[in-house]
Amino acid sequence: MEHPFFWPPILTAAGPVRLLPNEGWVRKLMNLPISLTLLRIFFVPLVVVLLLTKGENMDLWAVGVFLLAAVTDLLDGYLARKRAQITTLGILLDPIADKLLISAALISLVELQLVPAWMVVIIVGREFAVSGLRSIATAEGWVLEASELGKTKMVFQVVAITVIVLEHRYPAVHPLGEVLLWMVVLFAVASAVQYFLYFWKRLDVRVKRRASRRPMVIRADEKEPEEKDVAAH
Repeated sequence: MEHPFFWPPILTAAGPVRLLPNEGWVRKLMNLPISLTLLRIFFVPLVVVLLLTKGENMDLWAVGVFLLAAVTDLLDGYLARKRAQITTLGILLDPIADKLLISAALISLVELQLVPAWMVVIIVGREFAVSGLRSIATAEGWVLEASELGKTKMVFQVVAITVIVLEHRYPAVHPLGEVLLWMVVLFAVASAVQYFLYFWKRLDVRVKRRASRRPMVIRADEKEPEEKDVAAH
């Protein structure tokens, strides 16, 4: 049986050399949903450059690229479910792409003095904490999937960042931007608590299950306890 990491041969003086994975393995790994997730990651430095570059209509370009990247977050999940291409790599990679996009945008807004730094610390800190839980869960053999509360937070983050970037062009939306940012902080804390509670509950069940399967060891110099014959007394 051929190994999935098959390397097609290329003739050299020393003989055939395999350089690339076979086509079937690449097609299975790099499906359309995962490609969209990777595209979202590639958008991250572009969003940062557009946000921090001063120029005419640069804020509109930044918002356009940011919203395009956010749309890929909706599309990759939808296509993965519709085309039955839900993979462990996709489940792990999708939240990482979201965190990179949102964290990069918020940190850029702090640099532009449009967002309080302490709020961004709470939001980004929550992202790192949840990522740590996902890493532990993966090491334990299960996946900590995104919750509905976390997905709602993502929507508020996208809308809040969009409104805040456009504040300079449309000052009337400034109060809305502040309200949305507070909503993001509240949802970030609430979803973090939800993830921690679910994580510890799942981990506790696994630990107890392992303990119940642990065999009882009796030393060679010890005898098994004998049952007393109550009727004989």
